[in-house]
Amino acid sequence: MDLKDQIHKDLLPKHVAIIMDGNGRWAKQKGLMRVIGHENGTKSVRETVEASAELGIKNLTLYAFSTENWRRPKLEVQTLMKLLVKSLKKEIKTLQDNNIRLLAIGALSDLPKKAYEELQYVIEKTKNNEHMTLTLALSYGSREEIVNVIKELSVKVKNNIISPENIDESIINKHLYTQNLPDVDLLIRTSGEQRISNFLLWQIAYAELYFTDIFWPDFKKHNLYEALIDYQNRERRFGKTSEQLT
Repeated sequence: MDLKDQIHKDLLPKHVAIIMDGNGRWAKQKGLMRVIGHENGTKSVRETVEASAELGIKNLTLYAFSTENWRRPKLEVQTLMKLLVKSLKKEIKTLQDNNIRLLAIGALSDLPKKAYEELQYVIEKTKNNEHMTLTLALSYGSREEIVNVIKELSVKVKNNIISPENIDESIINKHLYTQNLPDVDLLIRTSGEQRISNFLLWQIAYAELYFTDIFWPDFKKHNLYEALIDYQNRERRFGKTSEQLT
């Protein structure tokens, strides 16, 4: 039985998030420029998106560019933004053919004008697709997201739009970038690093974490299958005991 056949379709995570790490180190190991690693990483994005859609995963969120990534060398940032525009233009057919809706979260107004416009164009063109939602986290930082929620709620409390006593998890969820997405069930990080890196801190409260040593450009369908099989073999208790679940 191959890996794909070992996956139970009725136990798929509703929301998978991936920290796509290791592009630069992949290139360095091969004596190549970092940008070559990023370019090869787009192939893994395509393969992972298509495999997820084929399996029936409804929500996939990819950490494409963090707020901290703006601190990288200027040339690398410029190259990443150009690669984003190129990838969006190239992959729109894949999104349409697979009935995938594109969303984006983060401080999108910080993106270069051309990248922002291309992103909004693809979002608009795919807005009626229903098979899967692909979300790109761009110029995204979870702490910044949470700070923005606090600011918004503070203004609403000040203007008597909402009472402090009525603020609960559901209210906070409605003010997050991910307000239309379910909580993350499975978080995957490539490259061997075992940290969250300011990604979806609120949304992964009960996510299963899966770390692999594989650099992102080498992450293929079978690696996704391995992560899903590992996820399905775990017991998700959400604070309960094993006995309560059975």
